[in-house]
Amino acid sequence: MNLNNARFETTAVKPEQYPQSNLPEIAFAGRSNVGKSSMINFLLNRKNLAYVGATPGKTREINFFNIDDKLYFVDLPGYGYAKVPKEKSLSWDETINTYLNVRAQLKLIIMLVDIRHTPTKDDILMHEWLAGGNRPYIVAAAKSDKVTRSQIKQRLAEIRQVLKIPDNIPVIPFSSENKLGKEELWRAINSVLEMQA
Repeated sequence: MNLNNARFETTAVKPEQYPQSNLPEIAFAGRSNVGKSSMINFLLNRKNLAYVGATPGKTREINFFNIDDKLYFVDLPGYGYAKVPKEKSLSWDETINTYLNVRAQLKLIIMLVDIRHTPTKDDILMHEWLAGGNRPYIVAAAKSDKVTRSQIKQRLAEIRQVLKIPDNIPVIPFSSENKLGKEELWRAINSVLEMQA
């Protein structure tokens, strides 16, 4: 797969706006400001393909990135940002829920949490949805460069315990700053793609 051919393709809110394609899709879900755009840029060896906003809660639509006409990375709106008006928050939740429920091309969800903090109520709700569904998913603990290496194992254990993540679901520490987790994330993505082949 040629990552140099990664490009932004479209923004969508409703299903009729999604790409008309049968390519597999990898979705990135998480709280506002947890680092979804940074992860996409890092996995694709790009600096500014996915927009990294200074203000949390700015990404209000679903952004689709075409990877070499072989798959899509899908950046979902962040959830749980307190300063967003309630009606906006509800519409984003509806946007996320609709995509996760109806999109047949969705093959893997990567749920991001912040390794520095105990998962929030919104994180718990998101994981409960994932655990109760039939979509493959993994959990990525972002900002792992912000804790010491000795703390990583302890933080991962707490995330697994609070979210009640089953033993068969990977929790991968990740950082775009120090290159941690990139190979493991691509391995998870590729294993799903191979199952679809």
